[in-house]
Amino acid sequence: MGYSRAELETFRDATIPDLAGPGVRLLFVGINPGLWTAATGTPFARPGNRFWPALVEAGILSRLPAYTGPLDAADREMIVAAGVGVTNLVARATARADELTRDELRAGAAALEARVAALSPHAVAVVGLDAYRRGFDRPKAVAGRQAESIGGVPTWALPNPSGLNAHDTVASLARAYAAPARAAGILA
Repeated sequence: MGYSRAELETFRDATIPDLAGPGVRLLFVGINPGLWTAATGTPFARPGNRFWPALVEAGILSRLPAYTGPLDAADREMIVAAGVGVTNLVARATARADELTRDELRAGAAALEARVAALSPHAVAVVGLDAYRRGFDRPKAVAGRQAESIGGVPTWALPNPSGLNAHDTVASLARAYAAPARAAGILA
């Protein structure tokens, strides 16, 4: 399934629902949906995004979902059954995360507190260190577990899995994502 640039542009500012079920143990927080994600309704859907492959390599998920299109019921059930949930700091879709304003990121950070309280995960992993720094006004935050929690839940700020982040590989992302999965009781 492919989309032309013009087709993707029709999804600008669209939103997608959170991917989370009862019993979510580890809540991953993306920056905001990309246009491909908005088109498919699947978090981290753009071909080349390393999020789902990193979750499989880390052992968080048992198999790779068909993530470049709409998730089918079996893939959604596998993700939810693993105790994994996905939300975003900012709900509106853009072509690039750098289109978001600091005010949008700060408002999203404040709203995330309520989502975390409602979902009650055991760990939160924000995948986008710069967005974490700007949204939570923590300009000196470094990757890893943060001293500050979100809604009283242990929180990690971790590398973004986008292909635009050339510094990380599936293997390095898997290592980073395994830390909050261990804290959440998903990995031993």
